[in-house]
Amino acid sequence: MEKNNTAPIGVFDSGVGGLTVAREIMRQLPEENVVYFGDTARVPYGSKSKNNIIRFSRQIIHFLRTKKVKAIVIACNTASALALDTVQKEFDIPIIGVIIPGARAAVSETRNGKIGVLGTEATIKSETYTKVIRSLKADAEVVGKPCPLFVPLVEEGFAKHRITEEVIDIYLADMKKTDIDTMILGCTHYPLLRSRIMEYFGEKVHIVNPAYETAMDLKAILKERNIANHSGEPGTYDFYVSDAAEKFTRFADSILPYDVTKTKQINIEEY
Repeated sequence: MEKNNTAPIGVFDSGVGGLTVAREIMRQLPEENVVYFGDTARVPYGSKSKNNIIRFSRQIIHFLRTKKVKAIVIACNTASALALDTVQKEFDIPIIGVIIPGARAAVSETRNGKIGVLGTEATIKSETYTKVIRSLKADAEVVGKPCPLFVPLVEEGFAKHRITEEVIDIYLADMKKTDIDTMILGCTHYPLLRSRIMEYFGEKVHIVNPAYETAMDLKAILKERNIANHSGEPGTYDFYVSDAAEKFTRFADSILPYDVTKTKQINIEEY
């Protein structure tokens, strides 16, 4: 059994956004080994169909299984919304997404029951957040807003550029006029715009970053199944992408708490 405990956690996303989740896993579960896959050839997921998202997710899980992972975190809200239920039934290891942990945190945080959700077009259209939030708090009011330009702005390194301020204003002006008191960053790229979004809304709105909540859920599952890594050694991290490895490496290095020197590129269509 010991062999299984040191097996890595698989984490995947459409691109660099899931690194915000990987970063929390590294902080909260420092002994766990992590294999990260970013589907940089096919980013963004938010504008794609459900069937494609399920197909992409299956391929990535098949790839991660070749790395003998013991659990998988879908660090992508779009794939969590559209593919999680399907793949959980098809594979025999624990697979968790980012939506349920995020929704739960928002419900425990809100005072007036009015919750905003920012996400990709696919995530908002699926209404997955609304369904999960209402299952926890039947009278909650949920205001969803797709923000499709946020992902390319983050991927291109424009998070701190004034163009991003303008896009935030264009997307969120209407939401600013509502009386939401809690808002979920319902796409793993969005925490990289968190300070900008917080500035825009000011103190009255509490911002929920599902990454932290997801890491805590993962911790609980590993403990419950008795597969947590207690080696006493710091975890090792491996990064794979489907395209543009150098660009990914530079980005990962800028947001992760240690030096990322190498990312391997693979052909995900083979899986």
